[in-house]
Amino acid sequence: MPPAADDPPAASQRPLSLSEKLERGNLMAAACPSREVLKHLTSRWGVLVLLALRAGTLRFSDLRRRIGGVSERMLSQTLQWLENDGMVVRKAYKIVPPHVEYTLTPLGEEAAERVRELADWIEINLPRIAGGWENRQAADEPARSAAHAPEERA
Repeated sequence: MPPAADDPPAASQRPLSLSEKLERGNLMAAACPSREVLKHLTSRWGVLVLLALRAGTLRFSDLRRRIGGVSERMLSQTLQWLENDGMVVRKAYKIVPPHVEYTLTPLGEEAAERVRELADWIEINLPRIAGGWENRQAADEPARSAAHAPEERA
């Protein structure tokens, strides 16, 4: 039987209190600090670092080799972001030459699993995604040809 109009909403449907809202965050709000974490975790290099570290602890040079195309600067910056967000632990050994290793924290392992699911979905659906690129390119071609065609004179 459906609830009467004057019945209180179910616990899962009740409005959140201010403290619950602050605890949860609001990604849609411009000033929400969760957005920075979202940016770090879902950046191209953030996703690839998390995926690479799922296999276990890696040195900086091993990470760079595993993640094709990443510059030293971008990898370093991404690792700093992920370390500051509590996703990665950096362990430096006081030896010559310097030896630094990176490992996922338990929180980082959870995040890596979530981005792995997204990465898997992208890989599985890439043919469908690419089909959309081809369709848009084909649709844009007549417009491009018309824009570059010489004007006819009457």
